[in-house]
Amino acid sequence: MVKIGNIELPDFPLLLAPMEDVSDPPYRRLCKMHGADMMYSEFISSEGLIRDAIKSRMKLDIFDYERPVGIQIFGGDEEAMAMSSKIVSAVNPDIIDINYGCPVKKVVCKGAGAGVLKDVDLMIRLTKAVIDSTHLPVTVKTRLGWDDSSINIDEVAERLQDIGVAALSIHARTRAQMYKGHSDWSHIARVKNNPRITMPIFGNGDIDSPEKALEYKNKYGVDGIMIGRAAIGYPWIFNEIKHFMKTGEHLAKPTVIDRVEAVRNHLTWAMEWKGERLGIVETRPHYTNYFKGIHSFKPHKQKLVTLYKPEELFAALNEIEEAYMGYEVV
Repeated sequence: MVKIGNIELPDFPLLLAPMEDVSDPPYRRLCKMHGADMMYSEFISSEGLIRDAIKSRMKLDIFDYERPVGIQIFGGDEEAMAMSSKIVSAVNPDIIDINYGCPVKKVVCKGAGAGVLKDVDLMIRLTKAVIDSTHLPVTVKTRLGWDDSSINIDEVAERLQDIGVAALSIHARTRAQMYKGHSDWSHIARVKNNPRITMPIFGNGDIDSPEKALEYKNKYGVDGIMIGRAAIGYPWIFNEIKHFMKTGEHLAKPTVIDRVEAVRNHLTWAMEWKGERLGIVETRPHYTNYFKGIHSFKPHKQKLVTLYKPEELFAALNEIEEAYMGYEVV
């Protein structure tokens, strides 16, 4: 098994990555149903938490059926990170995670997320401020470095472990790459093979199939895999990977009926959590991913993104089930 502090995870756990506007409680619930071993919240601004911003506070919502679950924070100020660590601890997640990987300009410009990759001393101070302000295990998600000429993940991993970080998730790209180009897991393997490193190392980047998950497990020796974009609208990927690793065989692809059921649950839980109108509006961007690759789906999607009443949306989902009865998704 893999241990993070006192949290016990199964051998080679599969983690749902923290993703803005994706990893909220309704979607985390779906991923848990379909095999995710540990999940993280959307990332939360430490400054927003301190200001008591409503959106930041909502992201603190966690539920017992999700556990183990981590709440991820980001920021560039030690005092703000310490205070937000205390606020998060009061909600009692299983883990606090720190984001040093987000490459988005508005985050980086504030000296947070991947912006911290340019100043490892600051990263250590920020992390220590969080660790010193909580009783919970603290983990970190980061990238290889700022760009190809400044890959510093080896130093980062050692120094983070030395101050008490309990696990490290590494996205195998630099900040300069954003989400483009090839992810290079050889750097993750080097960290994992460092005899000084004893904390769990999770790999992230480009895992989009059971075959690739097994290949990367064997090739790079990581303790587990964090899955991000490949899980958007496709929570089935977790059980598909587990089944393939166990048997060498593929699970049947989710049918249109399965996809409609997932959407129905997602929409229902989103309305319960956010309120009817917001739940409906904020579920709309997910439909494209849920129904990706389904022939002649555009008219149905157009209807789903323009309806405002729950009963009309559920009726539209019933129509999709009937229209695609027996349809095989490839």
